[in-house]
Amino acid sequence: MAKHRPLNSPSDAPAVVPVFPLSGALLLPRAELPLNIFEPRYLAMIDDALASDRLVGIIQPDEGKPEGPDGPELFRVGCLGRISQFSESGDGRYLITLTGICRFEVVEELKVETPYRQCRIDLKPYAFDFDASAGEDAVDRTALLKALAAFLEANQLEADWEGIEQAGTETLVNALSVMSPYGTLEKQALLEAKDLKSRAEMLVAITQMMLARMPGDGDTPLQ
Repeated sequence: MAKHRPLNSPSDAPAVVPVFPLSGALLLPRAELPLNIFEPRYLAMIDDALASDRLVGIIQPDEGKPEGPDGPELFRVGCLGRISQFSESGDGRYLITLTGICRFEVVEELKVETPYRQCRIDLKPYAFDFDASAGEDAVDRTALLKALAAFLEANQLEADWEGIEQAGTETLVNALSVMSPYGTLEKQALLEAKDLKSRAEMLVAITQMMLARMPGDGDTPLQ
């Protein structure tokens, strides 16, 4: 496995990274995203990442656009992550965890010979993502916890409230965003929120909207 190289600013990151297009997946700075890797092209991607800098970009396919020759069109914003945990299963799969570093904009997708896709990226528009806990004081934590409690109650779910109360606000907002059971467009909106306060407000609004739709509309309750 390659030596860990700290990334403290956009200038520390490579200009080109492998990207993993994955609908409904959201990675955010300092949040974790577990992945089950089984397709040969992505097994190759992880092999190559482990042999270099362990960096992978998570990005969603834009299903509202026609598919191109290289696969689904991609949204313009994704998040760079580092492989922070890795194990092999007995049936040839990789079980990994990515830890988010910084969001990025896609400058261009490259024509490559690798079985996986690669993009030239720009992290500078999101340079503030490197500042841990930035904007925490502006978040209405009470409203966030109230929305979470309502969601859990509506779906008859339990939570470790002691752990939630002890979690930092950035950790809480980003972890709830990553774990939220919402669709591609909602996940992309949470990713592209300009700051932590905006993301928290959006998460509360989406949760309230989903809860308002649940009674008597015939939809299956959120799991």
